[in-house]
Amino acid sequence: MLDIMIWLHVIGAAGMGIYLLMPVLVGQATKLTGAGQEGLAAGLYTANRIAQYALILQLLTGGYLMSQGEYPTLWMIIITLIFVAIGALSGIMGKPLKRIGTSIREGQSATAHIAKARVLSIIVLVLYAVIMYLMTNPFS
Repeated sequence: MLDIMIWLHVIGAAGMGIYLLMPVLVGQATKLTGAGQEGLAAGLYTANRIAQYALILQLLTGGYLMSQGEYPTLWMIIITLIFVAIGALSGIMGKPLKRIGTSIREGQSATAHIAKARVLSIIVLVLYAVIMYLMTNPFS
């Protein structure tokens, strides 16, 4: 059972890998015209949604794995808080990604929504990098 949970945990980490590329991809939206921005935003919104499902998988499998090991309580609290922060910020990031397409269809500028999505994606990237470091190097 432990091997299956570890495998699912690695699959979830790979599913969240889009957060490594999200800031770059959102930044590319400023170089595209209306229809391109709309298409890219729709793709990024879908990728963000998939990564959120992977985050749920991470929480479930990670909870099981933490219960099977001997980890410091502080480490478990920090990991849980970072995962909750990633979930919250990625959920918040969904709205500006959606609004990019809406703004383009309405003939308005999407620059503000692109900027907001980029800032949020950078914060999520930093949190994701921190959690990957903490997962591979748990302190005692």
